[in-house]
Order: sequence, then structure tokens, then C-alpha cells
Amino acid sequence: MAGSRLLGRLPVVHQLRQAVGLQRGMLVAGLALTGVFLVLATLAPVLAPYGYSQLSDESGNFGAQQAPSAEHWLGTTVGGYDVLSRVIWGARTALLVIIVAVLLSVFVGILLGLVSGYLGGWVDRVLVVVADAIYAFPTLLLAIVAAIAISGGQSGLWSGVFAAAISITVVFIPQYFRVVRAEVVRVKAEAFIESAKVIGASTPRIMFRHVLRNSTRTLPVIVTLNAAEAVLTLAALGFLGLGIEPTSAAEWGFDLNKSISDVAAGIWWTAVPPGIAIVLAVLGITLIGESLNDLADPRLRARRRGKGTPADAVAQSEPVAREELGEVQ
Repeated sequence: MAGSRLLGRLPVVHQLRQAVGLQRGMLVAGLALTGVFLVLATLAPVLAPYGYSQLSDESGNFGAQQAPSAEHWLGTTVGGYDVLSRVIWGARTALLVIIVAVLLSVFVGILLGLVSGYLGGWVDRVLVVVADAIYAFPTLLLAIVAAIAISGGQSGLWSGVFAAAISITVVFIPQYFRVVRAEVVRVKAEAFIESAKVIGASTPRIMFRHVLRNSTRTLPVIVTLNAAEAVLTLAALGFLGLGIEPTSAAEWGFDLNKSISDVAAGIWWTAVPPGIAIVLAVLGITLIGESLNDLADPRLRARRRGKGTPADAVAQSEPVAREELGEVQ
């Protein structure tokens, strides 16, 4: 009983039980696509028939631009790599960029938002101005600059991953900063914060134990959008020739860049699989983010249900919200 109750309160499971109709379908589709992406990334050494930089086997060299066959289900690239293997290994590279970018963005953005919102004063004004200035930079332009500065344009696996991740981190920190700061400003005016001050709780304890734990409820939506943007930014860097070298890791954007001339010659199998992989990975993560956004907003939840009013949805969600807030506090 206790185990099922705990399972029901997990973030995705809880939202999945709340969703109905089209909203539930979007969430399930997003989870399915993202699940396939995670399985491919995690089990790439097992699922891929060849290595990402393998050019031959016991039968000899693969050959360039070979059509799909029993030996190579999706054919080979202009460089002689197996297309299916490159697509599967590319999922692992994308997952690494997502993990690094999200962890860095969440840590720095939440910390700055917490300090800015709670302390206020000149610290808040300076951080807000800096965040707005950073937010004005285009993501891809900053990614190009970061890739050139870190690795000189061509890089190995980890230097390429960090080049893409750091550029995404810098651009998306203002989003986490703004959301957390707004929540902190609201939460610090609550009665339980005043009570903590009266009983003599220290400022760090109030900030991290009481304020922070009640200010991060809307972050899952931003995390999913950040993850989708990470995949697109990495692919854009590879397409521009500023990504990871093919002998260091498989990367979908790089393979698309090398397949441009193939498409004009009618060789479709070198471009379509990595392109579809990018679309499906981004689509799956985005569907999860959109569904979580709808479920977090009572007005959108009522609209998706197709019955009742936004006021009814708010009234129905208030007891749950009060119960969860009491548990967090």
C-alpha cells in the first residue's frame, strides 16, 4: 500500500494519472518516444551492429554509400560508416549533452535565483540585469563561439559535449533564474517563513530548507524544453562542421552535413535516418514538456478535459496543492 502510494507521487506517474483524453495521449506518446531514445543511448554497444567509427569487418571494407542490405539495414555513409550504427550511437552522444547541460543549468540557475529573490537589494538588481543581457544572445551563435573557444571547432567526445553543453547552460540559466526568483519572492512572504525567522532559524537554513523546497515546482517543464534545445544545438554545431569528430563519437548533425551531396544524387539513406532521429527525439521530449505544462495549469487542465470550467479545475486542485505544500514544509 505504502509502495503504491509512493509510486503514485513520482512526478511523471502522478501527472500520467491526472491526464485524460488528448492530453494523456500526448504524454504517453512523449514518454514512449523518449523511452526509445533512452534505451538506444543506454544500450548502444549492445544494439548497434557495428562501432560508430568501424569501417570494416571480417568480410572486408564496408564501402561508401552502399544501399540498404542485409548486412547494413540502413546502408553506409559517404565515409563508409554503417548508418544504423551511427544513428544508435548518436543517441548516446545527445544524451550526454542533455545530462551535462541540464545539470549545469539547473544548479547555477536555481542558486542564483534563490540568492537574488531572497536577499533582494543591489544583488537582485545586478543579477536581473546580467540575466537579461545573457538572454539576449542567440543560442546557436553562443554555441558556435563556445565550440571554437573550447575546442577550435573540431573536438573529441567530451570536449565537444562540454562545448555544446556550456553554450546551452549559459543561455538557459536566465530561464531557471527568472522562474526560481519569482517563486522565491512569493514564498518568502508566506507565514511559515516568518515563523522560521521568529524561532531563530539561520538564513541559509530558511533559504535551502524552506524557501527552495517550495520554489521549484514549475522547473520540470523548463528542463524538458532545455533538453530538446540541447539536442537541436548539438545537431546544429555538427551540421556547421563545429561538432565532434566522427572518429571520436557519432553525432547526427555531422552525418546530416556529410549527406547533403548525397541527397542531390538520389542517395536518401544517408540523410533520412539521422534527420528522423533528431525529429523524434526532440518531439518526444517536447510532448512531455507540453503535457506537464498543461497539467501544472488548472485552466489548461480544464480545457483539455472538455468539461467543467477553469474555476472548477482550480477548486479541485486546491486540496491536493495544500496537502503537498504541507508535506514539503
